[in-house]
Amino acid sequence: MIRPVTPDDTAALIALAKDTISFEPNELEELGKMFADYFNGNSDDICITDEDNGLVGVAYCTPERMTNGTWNLLLIAVHPNYQGQGRGSALLRYVEQTLTGRGERLLLVETSGLPSFERTRAFYRKCGYDEEARIRDFYDVGNDKIVYHKMLTVQGM
Repeated sequence: MIRPVTPDDTAALIALAKDTISFEPNELEELGKMFADYFNGNSDDICITDEDNGLVGVAYCTPERMTNGTWNLLLIAVHPNYQGQGRGSALLRYVEQTLTGRGERLLLVETSGLPSFERTRAFYRKCGYDEEARIRDFYDVGNDKIVYHKMLTVQGM
């Protein structure tokens, strides 16, 4: 069941990010701040979760500042026990449909260029995202940032 997150979900969402994406402590702290801003109504962000006897997935996106209709998917994660069941694709489609319904036009997502992230990159390609940019050594030496994009609406409409 896909639904908006609630403040009571915060600890489970942070644990999911830690266990699924292996976030570092400083990244988990930043994620906690993002959730706090979201729950305080200080943002236009979208945060949803997939629930199946507990939280098993999350997607979080935010508008890109100083742009017209561009959004950035900051987080999408599905617990390893539930991967390969279409849950990540369903979360991403829900985000895309929500943004399209609002008249937004572009969704960006970034990920690592490390070989261990090939499955993640294949997921985005499967979902219709195209590689738009690569910034060499962005995260660390030898760890590129790869940016994918997908147009949500036809330009001029």
